[in-house]
Order: sequence, then structure tokens, then C-alpha cells
Amino acid sequence: MKPANDRNAGIDFLRGLAVLLVVLHHIHLRFTLNHFDVANLVPKPLGRVMFWSGYYAVIVFFVISGYLITSLSLRRWTTLDRIDVRAFYAMRAARILPCLIALIAVLAALHLAGAQDYAIDPARASLGRAAIAALTFHFNWLEGARGYLPGSWDVLWSLSIEEAFYVVFPLACLVTRREAALVVPLVALIAIGPFSRIANANSEPWDEYAYLACMDGIAFGCLAALIQARLAPSLRWLRIAFAGGVAAMLLVVAFRQTANALGLVSTGLYITVLEMGAALVLLALGGGLFANVSWRGTGAIRAAGRLSYEIYLTHMFVVFTTMALFKASGANLAYVGLWYAGVLVASALLGHAVGRWFSTPANDAIRAWALRRAAPAPA
Repeated sequence: MKPANDRNAGIDFLRGLAVLLVVLHHIHLRFTLNHFDVANLVPKPLGRVMFWSGYYAVIVFFVISGYLITSLSLRRWTTLDRIDVRAFYAMRAARILPCLIALIAVLAALHLAGAQDYAIDPARASLGRAAIAALTFHFNWLEGARGYLPGSWDVLWSLSIEEAFYVVFPLACLVTRREAALVVPLVALIAIGPFSRIANANSEPWDEYAYLACMDGIAFGCLAALIQARLAPSLRWLRIAFAGGVAAMLLVVAFRQTANALGLVSTGLYITVLEMGAALVLLALGGGLFANVSWRGTGAIRAAGRLSYEIYLTHMFVVFTTMALFKASGANLAYVGLWYAGVLVASALLGHAVGRWFSTPANDAIRAWALRRAAPAPA
């Protein structure tokens, strides 16, 4: 087994931007749902990007996830047909389960206490049903069938899609045996994605939460990692990939009217273009483009990227608390920008605390235990 390389600053930066966009989306959404006039907080074109790109950011996370998991698997086992399934599952469990179980425990306690913003509507799901859905990775299906659950639960929809993919991924690698054969189901997922989005266009939130409407993003990330590892594109091609990727992402995120006019939204291809753009950017960054850049001044965003999982799972606690404090303080919109900034900082600090004192030690402990179990008995 080969050790993983050091972290990639560019990818951490992209992850940091994505998680901050998710946090901004949720705090802005709470202000809007509570009928506070924040529509003109920034110029409207900028506001669309800053405050209404949360779903796009999650899609980018899917692409990053597929790229990183595939890249790390290739580094550890050289080829995907040599993946140690038990080790793969153990490492995923070490990274995902501690925070997930802790989050469910806290949310269960808040639900039982009847806390506002955390109690589940019994018409949609019981506490036990929500917990089982989260732990068996079909929370997206539950919400798709019964409607949105409270915000701190709702974030688990994306985790369900991601982990359902990784339940199958190592098995698919072993069954297909050759990486060239693995490309076939990955391309199939990419081809199915737009059709899934069209088929579910009038079924909220299933239109965004369906497995096949999002797994094409993970597939794009996997393909980018395979191309980067096996074809080793030249610096010239990496620059072209980066420029094309940024242009594709901006078309969907920043120039939405143009994307709509081109028919990308009506055909379900707008997410495909975003995923392809993110995959091209990752291909370039992972291939060494900007490897010698200092990334000075981006430390806070890169730190958020390293803790994106912790921030993503816990930021709704900060959002709900901020909303309550804002109302209690008199709801003065003159300083609303400071409240938004405070949510970003507090979410990052909470994610840092969870990572430093809980998830990282738990991750290390579980991996050490798994390695001891896998070690051969002494002669």
C-alpha cells in the first residue's frame, strides 16, 4: 500500500469556496424565509452567485469527492482492481461515521426536547425513521418522498448520495477488473444524469436529491482522477483544461441567463456542464498546475476546505442560533452584513473545534484499530 501524498492547496481552496457558499446560502435563505429585506444587500448579479449557489457548491463537492477517492485509491493500491475492500470501508467509516453519529445524537436530543428549528414534523417522519435513513444512506430518498426535514437534518441528503456511491465503488472496481472497463459504468452515470433531472423536474426536492441526478458528478471526478493518473497531461493541456473548466463553471454559476438561453437548464445539462468544469479544474490542479504558487492570503479558505465535512454538518447550528440572536437584538438590518460575516467565522470555528477535538482523533483511533486488526499475527 502506497502512502497518500500531501494535500493539494488548490483543491483545498476550491473546497473552501464551496463550503462557504453553502453557509452563505443557508444564512441568506433564513433571512429571506423570515421576511427580512436582504435582497439588495449586494448587487443582484453578485448576490445570485454569493447567496444562491449552495446547490451548485454541493455538486462541486460531489466531483471533488470522486476525484479524491479515486486518486487516493490509486496511490494506496496502484491499480483499482487491487483495492482492499475491507480497508476501503474501514477508512470511509473512520472519516464519516464519528461526526454522523454524533450529529444524529445531538439532533435527537434537541428533537426530544422540542427545540424550535430542530423538532421533526411527525407528518413527515419520526425520529427513528430519520435516524435510520441517515445511517443507511437514503435520507435523500426520505426527503424526496415526504418533504424537507429541519435544516440541520436536511444537510444529510448529500451524504446519503455520496456514501451510497462508495458502498458500490470498490466492488465495481473488483468486478470490472480493468480500469478501462470501469469507465463504462462511470460514463453511463454521466449520460443518465440529465435524463434523471428532466424526469424529476416537477418533483421537489427529488429533482435535486435523486441519486442519479447527482452521482454523475462523482463519476466525473473519478474519470478526472483516472485521466490525470494514467495519461499524465502536459502542462499545456493542464492550462487548457483549467481555463475551460473555469469558463464552464462560470457559465452555470455566474451567467445563469445565458445558460438558460442556451437550453442547458431545460435539457438538464446545466449541472453536467458544471460537473465537467469542476472535473477539468481538478484535473489541472491535481496534475500540478499552480503547484509552485504560494497561495498567500488564502490560508483561511484552504483551512475551511480541509474541514469542509465538519463545517457542512454543523453550520446549521450556527445559522439557527444567529437567526435567534438577530431577532432578539431588534432585527436591525443596518448591520446585517456583519451578521453574515459572523456566521461564516463562527461556522469555521465550530468546524475547527469539531475537527480538532473530535473527528480527527476519532478518525485516527478507528484507522489505527483497523490496521491492527489487518496486521498479520506474529510468528
